[in-house]
Amino acid sequence: MSKRDYYEVLGVDRSTDEKEIKKAYRRVAMKYHPDRNPDDPDADAKFKEATEAYDVLMNAEKRAAYDQFGHAGVDPSMGGGAGGFGGGSFSDIFGDVFGDIFGGGGRGRGGPQRGSDLRYTLDISLEDAVRGTTVEIRVPTLAACDECDGSGARKGSSPVTCNTCGGMGQVRMQQGLFAVQQTCPACRGRGKTISDPCRGCHGQGRVEKTKTLSVKVPPGVDTGDRIRLTGEGEAGPDGGPPGDLFVQMSVRAHPIFERDGKNLYCEVPITFVDAALGGELEVPTLDGRVKLKIPAETQTGKLFRLRGKGVKPVRGGSVGDLLCRAVVETPVNLNKKQKDLLKEFQDSLGQAGGAQSPRQSSWFEGVKNFFEDMKS
Repeated sequence: MSKRDYYEVLGVDRSTDEKEIKKAYRRVAMKYHPDRNPDDPDADAKFKEATEAYDVLMNAEKRAAYDQFGHAGVDPSMGGGAGGFGGGSFSDIFGDVFGDIFGGGGRGRGGPQRGSDLRYTLDISLEDAVRGTTVEIRVPTLAACDECDGSGARKGSSPVTCNTCGGMGQVRMQQGLFAVQQTCPACRGRGKTISDPCRGCHGQGRVEKTKTLSVKVPPGVDTGDRIRLTGEGEAGPDGGPPGDLFVQMSVRAHPIFERDGKNLYCEVPITFVDAALGGELEVPTLDGRVKLKIPAETQTGKLFRLRGKGVKPVRGGSVGDLLCRAVVETPVNLNKKQKDLLKEFQDSLGQAGGAQSPRQSSWFEGVKNFFEDMKS
């Protein structure tokens, strides 16, 4: 599929200056931002198309190549325009390999750079993770300066092409027989200098701000899952496009339930009378209370499965289960009468105690055989 004209994408003329291109990009980016158009399948492609157009038209070298050769002048897969070697000269490639050794930073930037991505850890409850929620977060970041519109120059003025590097951001230096490139010391690789810096950002084009964002957490997320907010990272230097914000989930420990994938686990304490004779009790789930039947002769560790009372995975699939682990609780703080009743109950077992406690009898038999084997 053929690409649209970059000027058409941003809705500007070929004579439009960088400041107006920047404003046009912001309008288009805000219009087609994926987070603002969750039901529009074409929004993400249009947003990326606008960012690609902005990257080319805000770069003096790329823009000149695009104006002369069209998309072929800036598309590496089509030869990258004039000069061969993917659009760069031999000195560009040489600088990429040896530039860092002599203090260089590779080929000249010649245009705005994308801002850094940010990460925010969101602490949520198990209930919110299972059901989903919407949370407002406050994120400290570097945002484009409103006073200078991110240019770094005082209002009414604009950055000018660096006289030292001619806007390339790199200068050539002779090192004996070798000619190498390094970052321009005058503009620090920006390709432009600011003679009258903005008072609001002191010429940086960015200021520290804390912005409030609304994050929609889908049902079923778990610790380690990430939500990507496109364009909500740091603003790019020199008016470049912003990075992204990654919101990472951290689910707090729950006082009752423990999660393992799509299943939930909990311990259910039962009296030794209910364990022996059977009974019925209420157990909690994330959907409310349910009745759980305890069969007679239940032992500690027995698992009761409540189907469909777990978690529906965020990536799809069937709902998990709730597994309740029975824990037989020994009574405490007994009075004399209760102790006498238990003693009477124990005496009533008599010699038949082994039939009522098969695991205990089996264990003692194993211990006996163990010591007899040691003697032989």
